[in-house]
Amino acid sequence: MKQTARKLSLGAVSAVLAVSLAACGSNSSNSESGSTGGGKKVTIELALSKSSQDSAFVQQDLLDEFEKETNIKVNLQLLPAEQTSTVLQTKLAVNETPDILQYNLASATTDLNLERNFEILDDQPWVSRLLNKDVLSAYGHVYSFHVSQDTGMQGVVYNKDIFKELGLEVPKTYDEFLAACEKIKAAGYTPIFMPFKDNWAANVMPGASFGEYAAKSEPTLFDDLNANKKKWTDIQAFQTILDQQYDLYKKGYTNTDVLSDSYDMAAGKFLNKEVAMMFMGDWLIESVQQQDANMNLGLFAYPTDNSGDAYLGASPLGGQLFIPKKAKHIEEAKKFLDFIATKEVAQKIVNNQSYVSNFSDVTTPELPAYKQEILDNYITPKKVAMTMDAYMLVDRSELYRSLQDEFTGSKTSQQVLQTWNDKFAELMKDKGEAGF
Repeated sequence: MKQTARKLSLGAVSAVLAVSLAACGSNSSNSESGSTGGGKKVTIELALSKSSQDSAFVQQDLLDEFEKETNIKVNLQLLPAEQTSTVLQTKLAVNETPDILQYNLASATTDLNLERNFEILDDQPWVSRLLNKDVLSAYGHVYSFHVSQDTGMQGVVYNKDIFKELGLEVPKTYDEFLAACEKIKAAGYTPIFMPFKDNWAANVMPGASFGEYAAKSEPTLFDDLNANKKKWTDIQAFQTILDQQYDLYKKGYTNTDVLSDSYDMAAGKFLNKEVAMMFMGDWLIESVQQQDANMNLGLFAYPTDNSGDAYLGASPLGGQLFIPKKAKHIEEAKKFLDFIATKEVAQKIVNNQSYVSNFSDVTTPELPAYKQEILDNYITPKKVAMTMDAYMLVDRSELYRSLQDEFTGSKTSQQVLQTWNDKFAELMKDKGEAGF
């Protein structure tokens, strides 16, 4: 069953790329009732990672509108980004479940025991309007909700205006990337912003680069790691990638306070034209441009070598909403999904976020320039690889903490991988995975 879950999960996220391409190319509760017109007001709990607090589903105006219409209040539980999986696992285990949680399907399948813990949503009224059920499904059933078919892309977010000012082209090789960093630094800008106080941010570049390496060089690598046929310390390319990230800091191409600066500072750094680049996903571009539509940002693939053929990282479709089987207010939670799925609300979200719509009666808007470039430069020519997170079966908090340790000087890249290898084996054994 575990192997089946893995295949279904990865099949679903892999389907996102093909469907997104096509779409882009074309234009029962134990509480009192929470419905309008009667009943006591009900409060439902929606849990999500602190790093996702700018999610389109939890904007205050939307929550206020839902409450006004249904007499159901949504209370947010913001979970520590680096501990989201662990906290949710604990909540599910001790029956302290939120009514809704925001997560991603691949990780919910592997980390949170999707079949055992979550409601099947096949019978919900919005399902018949879906253009692509696969991105919300596993085991042949719809388990999650989203208005979009988009997958988050990860690489190097960059300020195009700074690049133009300095006469820089997007670097295609590792040597060109270092040369660009040197020129940006000489001009008085910080080449790369590293907000590694939030340890998950230290994994963005390695997560995308590890996935790229596997896709190009060892397609069965993550299957072998998950079966204990290979160790994390066996992969020299992984150590090289970690060394590269640390070397950028040692060369003075980053902010000096990498372990004190946090992700919530990132948008401001770009808005104030303090930094030129950052290892992150395209969601950061959306966040910045929501504050200043004139910010001219883009995304390119980080080149780990000099082949000139870098791939962009594609994370599993993120930010879906799930309803736990043991939620206290299941019917009210379903009403929240129904509300978001209405044509009017879904269209508003799709327009505001520039999503590729997943509803037959909701129109995909004209894509912003950066998304069109991603489509033209990476998705269409098939220069995309799923990030490491798509293949992981266990919580990665220990890896993230070890990545921080490299920047304190307390661990080498080899020691980071050894620490993670040992913890990974322990977690896989506890999970009951074969081979551990």
